[in-house]
Amino acid sequence: MDTRSPHAVVPAQSYSAPPRLAEQPGAQFGLRGRRVAVVGLGYVGLPTALALREAGAGIIGIDVSTARLEDIRTCQVDLQPQHLAQTAEAVRAPDFHLTDDPAAVEAVDTVVLCVPTPVDRHKVPDLGMLSAACAAVVRHARKGQLIVLTSTSYVGTTRDMLVEPLEARGLAVGTDIFVAFAPERIDPGNPAHGQERTPRVFGGADPRSADRAAAFLSATAPYVHRLASAEAAEMTKLWENTFRAVNIALANELSDGCQALGLDPHPVIEAAATKPFGFMPFYPGPGVGGHCIPCDPHYLLWQLRTTQAESPLVETAMRAIARRPGSVVSQVVERLARAGTPVAGARILIVGIAYKEEVADLRESPALEIYGRLAAAGARVAYADPLVPTARLGGTLVEAVTDPAAEEWDLVVIHTLHRGTDLSWLDENTAVVDVGHRLSAAEGLPR
Repeated sequence: MDTRSPHAVVPAQSYSAPPRLAEQPGAQFGLRGRRVAVVGLGYVGLPTALALREAGAGIIGIDVSTARLEDIRTCQVDLQPQHLAQTAEAVRAPDFHLTDDPAAVEAVDTVVLCVPTPVDRHKVPDLGMLSAACAAVVRHARKGQLIVLTSTSYVGTTRDMLVEPLEARGLAVGTDIFVAFAPERIDPGNPAHGQERTPRVFGGADPRSADRAAAFLSATAPYVHRLASAEAAEMTKLWENTFRAVNIALANELSDGCQALGLDPHPVIEAAATKPFGFMPFYPGPGVGGHCIPCDPHYLLWQLRTTQAESPLVETAMRAIARRPGSVVSQVVERLARAGTPVAGARILIVGIAYKEEVADLRESPALEIYGRLAAAGARVAYADPLVPTARLGGTLVEAVTDPAAEEWDLVVIHTLHRGTDLSWLDENTAVVDVGHRLSAAEGLPR
C-alpha cells in the first residue's frame, strides 16, 4: 500500500548532533574507528550495516543463514541500485566482515539487532528469532558496549530480552553496559526515504544509555528524537504502523463506496489531499504485505489482550485487511460470471505479485492468497512480474510470464505496478480487475 504522503512531520523536540553529543565518541567524526556488529542482515540489517559503514564504522555482519551471507557476498539481494553498489564495494573491503558466528559480538563496541518479528498463521507474535538473537548477544556481550534493538515487538521487549538478562549476568545496565531501543524506519523500494533522510526515534533503558544511543544514531540519521524510555520508543513504532493499518482499511472501504456510487476514488483522494492540514492520503489496494502492516498491529493487540484492554477499531481494521484478498477473488469470479466464463479453466494473469512497487519481496503479499484461491477453484493462473522471475506458489516453482501479449487471457488482475510496467497490450476486449483503481478509465493506462 502506497500512502504517497506529501507531509513531512517533524517532532517538536528533535535535534541533530547537539554540542553535548558531539563531545561523545562517534558523534563529531561520524563513527570513525567504531566497530559495530549488525545482527540480522535482512531488508533492515543489510541497509543498516551499509549506512553505518558509510558513517565510518567497521562492520561485522552476523546472520544465522549461510545462504543469506552468500547472497550478500554475490550481491544477489533486493536493494536499491545505490545500495547494491555499496554492497559490491563493501564485500571486497577489509572493514566489512560477514559471519554466522554470534561470538563475533565480543569484538565490537556497538551491537545493532535487526531480527525479523513475524506472526504465525493465527496472527500470534512469533518471537523465536528475536529471542534467540537477543540471548546470543547477551551471552557474548562485554563491558562498555552499547546494544541497540531495532526489531518491532511488544512494549517491554528491550527490558525482558536484554536489560534483565544482562543484569542477571552481572552487567549493570547504565554503568557496565548500555541498552536502547530505536525502531527501524526503512521503506523498501523507496529511495526518498533512505536512512540518511529519515528521522530516528529512540529510548534508552536509562539516561546514560540514551546519551550513548543518541551519539551513535545521530551519525546515520538527519536528526534523532529522544523518548523517556525504551518502552515509549517501542510503543511509538507500534503506533506508527497501527495508524497505517487503520487508514489502509479505511481507504479500501471508502474506495469501495466510491465505486458503488459510480465514482473513481483516486481523484477524490487527490482532491482531499489538497487540504494542508488534518488529512494524509492513503490509496486502495489488494491488501497489505511485507514486514510491517500485516504483523506489527498484532503485536499490540496481543499484548493489550493480556491486560484486558479493548481496541475494537484496530481489531476491525485488521480483520478488514485480512479479508481484502478474498474480496479481490470475489471480484474476479463476478467479472468472469458476467462474461459467461467459468472460473474452472479460466486463463487468469496477475500483473505484479510483489507486495509493493519496486521490490521483489513476496512476504505476506496479497497476490499469494489471490493466486492460491483462484488456482484452487480450477483457474489456470499465471503471473507477470519483472522483479520476480520465479516464485514458489502453492508448493510449485512457477516462472513469470515474460510476454503477456503473446497469450490470450480471460481476465487480468492488476495487483502491483512496478515503475515502467507496460500495459499497452491491454485492450477493451480484455476483462480487467484493477484492485487499486490505478488505470485511467479513458485510456486504460496507469495513472
